[in-house]
Amino acid sequence: MPGRERVMTMSVEQPLWRALTGYRVLGLVYAVGLFATAHEEFTRPWLAVAYFAVLAVWTLATLPKVAGAAACTRGFLAADLTVALTGILLTPLADTHERIVAGGPTLPSIWTAGSVLAFAVKGGWRWAALASTLVAVANLVERGSPARDTVHNVILVWVAAIAIGYVVEVARASERTLARALEIEAATRERERLARDIHDSVLQVLAMVQRRGAVIGGEAAELGRLAGEQEVALRTLVSGGLVPVPRVFGDAAGGAVVRAVDDAGGTPGDAPVDLRALLAPYAGARVGLAEPGAPVPLAPAAAREVAAAVGAALDNVRRHAGEQARAWILVEDEPDEVIVTVRDDGPGIPEGRLAQAEGEGRLGVALSIRGRLRDLGGSAELISVPGQGTEVELKVPKDVRDQKDARGKAERR
Repeated sequence: MPGRERVMTMSVEQPLWRALTGYRVLGLVYAVGLFATAHEEFTRPWLAVAYFAVLAVWTLATLPKVAGAAACTRGFLAADLTVALTGILLTPLADTHERIVAGGPTLPSIWTAGSVLAFAVKGGWRWAALASTLVAVANLVERGSPARDTVHNVILVWVAAIAIGYVVEVARASERTLARALEIEAATRERERLARDIHDSVLQVLAMVQRRGAVIGGEAAELGRLAGEQEVALRTLVSGGLVPVPRVFGDAAGGAVVRAVDDAGGTPGDAPVDLRALLAPYAGARVGLAEPGAPVPLAPAAAREVAAAVGAALDNVRRHAGEQARAWILVEDEPDEVIVTVRDDGPGIPEGRLAQAEGEGRLGVALSIRGRLRDLGGSAELISVPGQGTEVELKVPKDVRDQKDARGKAERR
């Protein structure tokens, strides 16, 4: 399909499997060569020949098994390690005691390391530690006593296998991160392409309907207003998909309209949420939203309280400035705090009106806005000049963990 992005993936561990395949073959050749140069010294050379025949058939027949992680099953790894351990334990029966005490190699020799490395590449350092430990026990049993050279070889295999297993785990994690980044990049490019197409068609039509409806008036003005709201919602959607599903409900006492974001769609646990996602539903034809291009992370409880305070401020705009008043929301992401400013173009609040409202028991600003921010360890400042609108500035620290911790912090001050 034209314009569709294709994500290219590359396995960073595939070269390890290829190297392991070659190592097993070379390890077999080396073990057979060692036996061929000293076969006259063996007490039972026929036993060694029988083992090497089985080892050669097993190595060549199982090359496809070590070609990739999918084919290298747990059952194969267990059988492969059994072949290596059997060769180690058969060494005292085939070779002389003097050669073994003098540090002679086991029958499989370095081939055993290939079996341990298969565990490391397949399962990481934990599997490698298990396999190398079993090999260490078998080597100690074969030697009869923990000689210096045996302990040295055991520790070398053990450390190397665990190190390679750890590197494989890190490589897998990096591969997953890279694949995810490529997917996000492809999705972003596709969304940008769709956004361009929508901007060239649907958004322009909605904007034209809004302008023409405002000029014509009457029912056309209402249609234009609805078109403007849909334009804002669609523009927000194609710009990043930040709009959660809002719940809109009415206040039985005063008929006030309040918006809240459904918690079910939030981030699980205590992971930070993007404040922009909670403020996006407030944007509309008469409410502008200016936000940073990057996420604005806050603790879930803090983000919900800030969003609720913004909703209360916008509710005050509708109550006191009228349905035709315009409002603007500005989000600023500072290093230590988040600042959200709500400004309107209404008539402003007369001097002393807030104190009078609190005395009359109407505590919308005191509780819904200042109280919420105070519980979070933040602050809310209200600036109003008669005839020039009202501005509410909300500040909340970024280190707020949850509402209870913030409330306790505020009470200790």
